[in-house]
Amino acid sequence: MRVVSHKKLREFYETPGREDAKVALEKWYHTALEAEWSGLIDIRNDFPATYHVGNQRYVFNIRGNRYRPVVVIKFIMGYVFIRFVGSHEEYDKINVKEV
Repeated sequence: MRVVSHKKLREFYETPGREDAKVALEKWYHTALEAEWSGLIDIRNDFPATYHVGNQRYVFNIRGNRYRPVVVIKFIMGYVFIRFVGSHEEYDKINVKEV
């Protein structure tokens, strides 16, 4: 898959107090790059705690559900668009279907 954009992940884990997210988010990123996902079942083979929330959006639970990337996945095109990266608490404050 092509992941757009790695910069959002870096900006997140380079923020003071969020350095603990680096290893887990980088692992997620590199796994996604190597993946050939065609649907939720394929994603869950790599990340069992992933949820489809509608509107082509998927939520990943990273680092014991401490962090939650929300992505749009265009399976036919092979693209993953990172729409949001935040803590579980920050995730609870967004409209996940609109980010």
